[in-house]
Amino acid sequence: MTTEARAREVVEGMLARDRFSAWLGLEVVSVEPGTCTCRMTVRDEMVNGFGVSHGGVVFSLADSAFAFACNSSGFVTVSIENSIRYPAAIHPGDVLTATVAQQGGSKRLGYFAGEVTNQHGAVVGLFTGTSYRTDKPHQ
Repeated sequence: MTTEARAREVVEGMLARDRFSAWLGLEVVSVEPGTCTCRMTVRDEMVNGFGVSHGGVVFSLADSAFAFACNSSGFVTVSIENSIRYPAAIHPGDVLTATVAQQGGSKRLGYFAGEVTNQHGAVVGLFTGTSYRTDKPHQ
């Protein structure tokens, strides 16, 4: 099996058990070893008291793309740190795309960065994350 096919198999297995990503309406657009792109549409129930998307929704989209990217190696990998910045407001109906890719690392640690853009291509989120890879292969 190619590394690309293995990455897709791992992510499909993870997504099949991921009820929160399903609630988000998350779609995996593409996955390769070390990178993943996901998309979702912001719904009315995802806004805060100011009428813009709750930051946790945008973070969750980027975090899911991060989880899929770092697990695409075929080994169970977990987050040990991540953060996001919000350079622009996000509104109900916006279609968000998060792309997260590995920037470097070692056998155990992975360093990832990504962007969340809206349907106009504007950057609405800047994500970074660090992962820890175990020796346990995905089944």
